[in-house]
This record gives sequence, structure tokens and C-alpha cells, in this order.
Amino acid sequence: MTDLISIKQAPEYVGKEVRMHVWLTDKRSSGKIMFLQLRDGTAFFQGVLLKKDVSEEKFDLAKSLRQEASFYITGVINEDERSHFGYEIKISDLELVSNTEDYPIGNKEHGIDFLLDHRHLWLRSRRPFAIMQIRNEMINATYDFFKKEGFIKFDAPILMNSAPEGTTELFHIEYFDNDAYLSQSGQLYAEVGAEAFGKVFTFGPTFRAEKSKTRRHLTEFWMIEPEMAWTHQDESLDVQERYISYLVKRVIENCEYELNILGRDVEKLRPAAEGNYTRLKYDDAVKMLQDAGRDFKWGDDFGAPDEAYISEQYDRPVFIMNYPTSIKPFYMKKDPENPKEYLCADLLAPEGYGEIVGGSEREENFDVLKAQIEEAGLNLDNYEWYLDLRRYGSVPHSGFGLGFERAITWICHLDHLREAIPFPRMINRMEP
Repeated sequence: MTDLISIKQAPEYVGKEVRMHVWLTDKRSSGKIMFLQLRDGTAFFQGVLLKKDVSEEKFDLAKSLRQEASFYITGVINEDERSHFGYEIKISDLELVSNTEDYPIGNKEHGIDFLLDHRHLWLRSRRPFAIMQIRNEMINATYDFFKKEGFIKFDAPILMNSAPEGTTELFHIEYFDNDAYLSQSGQLYAEVGAEAFGKVFTFGPTFRAEKSKTRRHLTEFWMIEPEMAWTHQDESLDVQERYISYLVKRVIENCEYELNILGRDVEKLRPAAEGNYTRLKYDDAVKMLQDAGRDFKWGDDFGAPDEAYISEQYDRPVFIMNYPTSIKPFYMKKDPENPKEYLCADLLAPEGYGEIVGGSEREENFDVLKAQIEEAGLNLDNYEWYLDLRRYGSVPHSGFGLGFERAITWICHLDHLREAIPFPRMINRMEP
């Protein structure tokens, strides 16, 4: 019986007859030979059909196939050094499952709005295929890393009655007779998990109602937010560095085919896999910008151009540490040696991609945290449960959040976050 295999398994079956279920992405013919470009969800490769190898009926059937037709093929796997994949199949039989109407996404240039309108079909194409495969590898690597580091997965709610960062840029919903908001972060709940289990991470969708149209913003995106009890900021930075370098290493090792499809220069990723990330103080970053002639003063927050300039000075991610308290959220711990700054850090990706991680040591003192909540103008009643973490067995603890799509955008060298998620949600896009 002929084995039914995937395209990805083809290297294991060179010289052997196999059966596959595939879709057609393109075709061309030259008289008595036909070249079918095929995909099956695991990879793309070419099928070669010679008229002499099949009946006239089968050859005519192949001629009638339209883009995205689905069918079974039987044939022998051969090496093909000319392709990204390195293999092809010489077809001896073909069995139609479903032909198609005119497929809207042709093998030509389309505008981004057209492609996003047809995202449900565009995901079948090579570029989004490669990005989603890399995204999947990064998800698996995330679970593997945190399990190895002794963390447990801890789920935070999506519906919340307050904002962890005190922002008004929230999606408001009516929750029976009360107000509720879509979560902008699972951090506060992850701190609950850290006090119960020591080390936890959340991984789920978060929402920001920012009226932004930049390439770095989505209204719905995914965050990985680890929290660690008995952990100070320097120790947290060590975990962050190990995590990011592990992510990059896994992609380099397991996604060579997908990186080639994207044309990603792997050599520019390798330094990030090695670790040894610079830890740059906010004060020194300000001086760097000022020395470059930029209009930036101490106390300002970095904009995307500022982060891009700083990150371009390094061949791997760089931490910027200890921001002014005026530009960061209330839950962070102040630097004992400089109370105008928090013990916090943002991690900037190289090649101008800017911030992908933000983290800090959390304020563990009840009185100090209560005062900071009040100074931020927040409703204290909404944070009584959070203050309980300081009333009962409080310990030093730290955590961070990785914007998953931002990390994907950097690793894949994309121009916009909208390509890093299956169905992007932006200020002007809710469909499909």
C-alpha cells in the first residue's frame, strides 16, 4: 500500500512512491509536460506531470485544474536542488476532490488592503504561511522554555473592572448592570499566581483602544507575561535574556525553510541567540540621543524613532533601564538610590524594531503601593484585592511582558505587525 505523506515528510521518501493530498497554487505547461506548484499546509513544492506517464483523461484533468483546486496525487519523490524546499514529486496519478471558481488572489501584486480583505484566503500563500509557521514555533518554544525554567501556565481573565496601567484607552463593555473592560494586561493577576506558585506566566490576548495607525500597534494582540516571586530586577533581566535568546535560537534551528521563504538574513539574527545583551541606563540613552542631535530631554518617553535609533547601535537586543517614575505605571518599585526612577527596563530589538519587552521589579510594600495608587488617581476600591498581596506574605517580586507580535515582526523582519497575527485588528479593520 502506498504511504500517504505530507510534503514536509518528502525528504524521508526519496525514490519511493507516495500519495499526498494537496492544493494547487500555480501551474505551467510546455506541450507534453506540466509543472504543478503544490501546497498541503506543511510546505510548498513542485509536481511534475509527463503526458506519457498518465492517461489522456488524467492529463486533461490536470489541464483543467484552477488555482486552489484540491486533489490527491501519487508519484515518486525526487531531489530538486533548484527549489527552496529541495524536493519534488514525479506524478503518476491524480484524483480530483474539488475544482474552484476564479480564485481572487492571483499570482501577481495586490494592494495590502485587498489582501487584508481576503485574509481568510491570503493565509494560504507562501509569505503568511512562513510567518504563521514561525509564530507556531515561537509559541512551542515559549512553553518549552518556561517549563524548563520551573514556571507554570497561569490564566488571567479577559474581562476586568479596572486598568492595570490606569489608562483610559480601554474597550468598555456593559457587564450586566456594571461597567467592564477588555484586559490590557494579565500582569496583576499573574502577580497573584506568583504569590501562590512561585513562578508563573500568562499567555493570552490583550486589548488597547489606542487610536493609532502606526506599524507597531494593533488593537488586539497577544502578550506573554511572566511573574516571579523572590526575584529582583537583575534576576528578571537574566530570565528575559535567556528567553529571547532561546526563542531566536529555536527559530533559527527549526524554521530555516520558512526564513528562506521570507528572505530573512539569518546572520543578523544569530547575535540575539547568543545572549550578552547590553544593559543601558535611561540616563545614558538620553545622552546618546542628545549627542546624535535629537531634540530629547530627561523625563521624556522614547518614541518609536528614538527606540529605533538606539536599537540600531547594537547587533542584538539592548535593555534600557530605570525610567523616570513620571512615565511608567504605579506598580513599579522605586530605585532606593534614586527615587525619581523605577527599577524597570524595556528591551529593544535590533535593526530598528524598538521595544518588544517591558518589565520591572514590583513594589512589595503595602503603604508605598497604596500611596502610588492614590497618586496615580486610581480608585483604591478597585485595587483592594491587589493590596491584599502586600498585606499577606508580601515578598520581592518581578515580572515582564513580551508583545508577541512585535517579537515576530522583528524575527521575521516584517514591515508591520498586521502580518504577525492571523487576523489583525486595527483602528480601521475588524474583518474578516
